[in-house]
Parts: sequence; C-alpha cells; structure tokens
Amino acid sequence: MTDKRVTAILFDLDGTLIDTNELIIASYLHTLDHYCPGQFKREDVLPFIGPPLYETFSGINAEKCDEMISMYRAFNHEKHDELVTEYETVYETLDELKKAGYQLGIVTTKLRDTVNMGLKLTGIGAFFDTVVTLDDVKHPKPDPEPVRLALSRLGCDPSEALMVGDNYHDVMAGKNAGTKTAGVAWTIKGAQTLSAYEPDYMLEKMSDLLHITGVK
Repeated sequence: MTDKRVTAILFDLDGTLIDTNELIIASYLHTLDHYCPGQFKREDVLPFIGPPLYETFSGINAEKCDEMISMYRAFNHEKHDELVTEYETVYETLDELKKAGYQLGIVTTKLRDTVNMGLKLTGIGAFFDTVVTLDDVKHPKPDPEPVRLALSRLGCDPSEALMVGDNYHDVMAGKNAGTKTAGVAWTIKGAQTLSAYEPDYMLEKMSDLLHITGVK
C-alpha cells in the first residue's frame, strides 16, 4: 500500500536504524552484575530495551539509580564502536528518501552525546533534518512531546508524518501525537509483540518504506 500523504518520517535510533542491542544488553549486564550480583540474565534485561535508563534503574534500586546510570553509560561509551552496526538497507533507504524530498528526523530516548556517536559511526547523520534526544524534552516516549517537538521543528502536521520504531514506546508516541506508525519486524522483542500495539505498517526491512511512500 502506497501512502503519498506522508511528507516527513521520524525514526527511533536504537534497534531501528542501528543495531545497538548487544551493546545495550552488555551494558545492563555489566552494571547489574555489579549492583545485583547473580540476579539478572540476558533474557531478564530485554524488557529494559526502549525505556529511559532512569525508569529502569530507579525501579531496581532508587538509592543507587544515578550511580548505576553512570556505570552503564561509561561501559556503553567504551564498547560503543566495537558492538554497534547499522541494519540492512538503512543507509540506502535514507539516501533515497532524502533525494525524493522527504523530511527526516530522529526521536530517541538516548542522550545527545551517545546519539552522535552512533550517527558518526554509521555515517547516517547527514540525512536528518532534526534529532530530538532525551536532553530536549521533559517527557520521553511514549509521551507525544518528543514527536511533537520534532514535527514542530520540521513544520509538519502530524497527519503527514510517520513514526518508525522497534518498541511499543515508539508506536504509542506516534499514535499519541497523531502520526501514522510503523513497527520494524527486526525488533529484538519480536514482531508479534510489537504488532499487538497495531502500528499502521510493519516493515520487514527498512527499504519497505520506499514502497509505502511510493518512492519505488
């Protein structure tokens, strides 16, 4: 199905454009093994992928939350370039969409310095007209604030925008802001889990966007 009404596309970053899953899992396990020895395994931290760090760590140990976030980020930055890659067809799709005149943005729950590391490593930063990070908002996804901020920067109406992500936070943030939504089937939590939130589209690979928008 082609949707030519879309003029702007917003993307989550981690797990959507770039594969940071192993980095995130390793960062959580490194931190939790220190503060909660033997209590968390790989499968236990999968639900933590998506929400802000504060939300996760404050629920585990409110008193040590800030310390845990600091340890997580230090490890995450140290291992970043070693463990992060971009997903299949991402670069080519962004290039085609940009050439076709679409406005592109990123809406993420990461801080800007970490976002910049990922964009530099993969070389996709130049495609984006705006990048909204956790530094820019009071209320992260699934609250509509970050999506609305990105759209206001682009001068785009929500009805002409599409929010793409790998997590229910992304789908619900788009819905709450009034955009169309697309889930990605490569989400580490499983496509079926994401489908339960009824995104308008489910992408098998990023280049599916070219068919949805009518670029190809």
